[in-house]
Parts: sequence; structure tokens; C-alpha cells
Amino acid sequence: MTITKRYFGTLPGGTEANIYTLKNSNNMSVDITNYGGTIVSILVPDKNGKIADIALGFDDLKKYTENDAYIGALIGRHGNRIEDAKFELNGKVYELVKNDGNNHLHGGTIGFHNVVWNADIQEEKGVQKLILTHTSPDGEENYPGNLNVKVEYSLTEDNELKIDYTAISDKDTVVNLTNHAYFNLSGHDSGDVLKHQIYINADNFTPVNDECIPTGEIREVKGTVMDFTQLRSFSEGLSSTDQQVVNGGGYDHNWALNTKGNINEVACELYDPESGRAMQVFTTKPGVQFYSGNHLSKTVQLIGKNSAVYNKRAGLCLETQYFPNAMRHKNFPSPILNANEKYHHITIYKFLNK
Repeated sequence: MTITKRYFGTLPGGTEANIYTLKNSNNMSVDITNYGGTIVSILVPDKNGKIADIALGFDDLKKYTENDAYIGALIGRHGNRIEDAKFELNGKVYELVKNDGNNHLHGGTIGFHNVVWNADIQEEKGVQKLILTHTSPDGEENYPGNLNVKVEYSLTEDNELKIDYTAISDKDTVVNLTNHAYFNLSGHDSGDVLKHQIYINADNFTPVNDECIPTGEIREVKGTVMDFTQLRSFSEGLSSTDQQVVNGGGYDHNWALNTKGNINEVACELYDPESGRAMQVFTTKPGVQFYSGNHLSKTVQLIGKNSAVYNKRAGLCLETQYFPNAMRHKNFPSPILNANEKYHHITIYKFLNK
């Protein structure tokens, strides 16, 4: 696997951003920019060997700075939603920005998706890795603690895109890092993902209210449109009158994974019958957010790479995570990171054909 670097653009103020291309010997390659730690493209072959880019993204840096759909971005300090944009830690209430109605979403207006990360290419045991580092200062977005974050991207000869997250803080804080890539296994410019099939290794999910905030309940999926314990199409569920689908405007929910942190067990699988491409997800995280692209081009039409139009459901996300709103619900796995302790999680996206 090799990594090459090229110039991507210059931000107002003069800071440059680059794109790093990770490539293996199987005609698979991944482009990542250090602006927002963003996945720009993922090129993989289909069952006939045809290469297509299966990740939504943009051609130029400016569009990423205007990207309110978080396309491809590395998310932090806290991925997903926090109710009423506040949490209590050690007896103190921390007020956060309300950037999703009355709630806090994806780390706020600064957020890790708007950061130019320090980038380095390192080799370990013959494998090159893209190493991104960033220090979020104490009080940024009103989160406590100076948080040092390192994210390693690597690509294996087994067509696995591996994301290795580590962080350490000098104060107790909350951390929930994820990636917000939008996938379309037929190709980013092929239209919608309604023919895709999905498997989620989870017997339970966390129901949401009409603001997509988990209520604290952990509910069985059996007998509902939220049951993806067998690989199946999700498109019929989108027109369901099930209150959860209504609340989310489609699927925008967290599933409590059965894998319980086992990185060797498949947490999710996405399959496109037309191309034969499949993507398996492995993670040490306890949950995954399946988001069916319900709000793409909702306010402004999104024009992606090569002038592709990204309409509603042009892609979907599988965001590995701690459960949203976990600071309000003690029965959820805790996103609290104690001072000087190490946050460490891994997520792998493996691409194959069937």
C-alpha cells in the first residue's frame, strides 16, 4: 500500500489543505483530505472489475467549507446529538451551541470537520499510514479539557479501510469520534441507494422523539421495520407509517450492536445487487447510526464530484459511535473520557464482491 500527497486548495487566511491517496495492489484507492479528516473518494472494483467511486464528495475545497451535510467528514468532539445542547459532568453543566434546532450536533459550529489537521505519512511493519493529529483546546465549543486527538487511516491488501482513533484529555470530558462518509455502492453519481440491502447485527435500537433525540429506551427490533438482522432492502421501510420512521424522516437511528466491541465480528453489511459490491463494517464501538440520506439537497441542491447531483438518498451513512444523547441516559454506554485516560476505538470498512 502506498500513500501520495497533492495540493487541494488554500483556505481564507492562507492555510493550505492537501489530499492524500491511499492505494493498494487491488485497484482500490481512497482519497482523504486533512481538511476535516474528510474521505473524498473511495474507488473500488465491482464484480466485473469495473472501478467506480462509491463515496459522495466534492471536487474543490471551498465546497467542503460550505458542506452542512458533513459529507465524508471526521466528526468530534461528540458525534451525533446532545439534547438541549447541554450536559452535566462532575456536577457542572456545560452549555453547547444549538446547531440542530434546540440540540447540539456533531461537535458544534467549529467541530473537527472544519479543522485543518496536521498530517504525516508513517510506515509501520511495512504498512504506510496517514496520521492526522489535532489539539482541541480547553473550552473549545465549551467542552472541557485540552484534547489531543490522533486518527490513523490505512488501507490493507484485503481492501479494508481502517480508521484508528485515539485521544487523551487533561480534564474529564466527553468524546465520541466517528466518520460521516456517505456510501453509494453503485457509484456516487448513480442516483439513489434505494436498491441497496443492509444487515445490522443488532437486536435492539434506541427510539427517538420527533427531534431525532433518543428517549433512553432500548427497544427490540423484532417484528418492526427497524429489524435488519437479515440482509434485506430498506427502501420499503421508508414509506412506513411506523412512528420511528416518521420521526426520522426515514432511517436516522442508532442500533445497539450485538458485537459488544468485538472488532472481528461483522457489525453491518451493505450490499448492492446491481454492481455486486458489498461493504462490511467492523468496529469496537457499541452502536451504529444508519442514516438514509433523508435531508440531502433539502435546502440547497448539492452538486458533487464531476457535477453529480446529490439528491435525497443519493447515499447513506453507517456511523460507528457511542449512543447519541448518552449523557442524559445512564443506561447507555458512557462517552465520558476521564482525565489522562486513553480513548481508543477502531472502525474498519471492508469492500468485497458477491
